[in-house]
Amino acid sequence: MNCYLVLAMRRPQFDPAVVPLHQQFLDELRGQGRLERAGPFGDKSGGAYLLRAADLDEALAIAHRDPAHTSGGWDITVREWQAR
Repeated sequence: MNCYLVLAMRRPQFDPAVVPLHQQFLDELRGQGRLERAGPFGDKSGGAYLLRAADLDEALAIAHRDPAHTSGGWDITVREWQAR
């Protein structure tokens, strides 16, 4: 499995009610062994998580199921990350 950094940046139309759904999604990924780390940015502009997936297509498919993405309130960017 490869590592992918998922950036979730809040848009102006961000709905705070989505946050618990997003956190539940991350908990499910953690339970599947796919989530390495996750957390919000200190300025409340969004957050990031480190995802394990076979390839970029799978990482995108997973990240696009995130309620942060499906709600339309956050911009999601996925990058392969070769962390050391």
